[in-house]
Amino acid sequence: MSAKATSQATWEQDVLQAEGPVLVDFWAEWCGPCRMVSPVLDEIQSDNPDKITILKLNVDENPQLAMQYQITSIPAMKVFVGGEVKQSIIGAKPKFALEQDLAAFIG
Repeated sequence: MSAKATSQATWEQDVLQAEGPVLVDFWAEWCGPCRMVSPVLDEIQSDNPDKITILKLNVDENPQLAMQYQITSIPAMKVFVGGEVKQSIIGAKPKFALEQDLAAFIG
């Protein structure tokens, strides 16, 4: 199971009204570190399908959301619970480090 894409059009339903925690990966096609972290997030999603939903948001295609959530560098990940940002993670990290960062949600 891999991370699904979200966009401005589906944001409210996918993220703000979601049941349970949602991690949004803010990324861009040209971003090398984003491409490195993507398969790691896919693995975390596969390992925890009933605990967290992982979505990807292309910042080039959705600049208004990137501005709204103050994304100044990518990759940036934000965990939403009940429509609110509960945690922010900046930069590419190995799987164990991301799992530690997400322990409150997947632990």
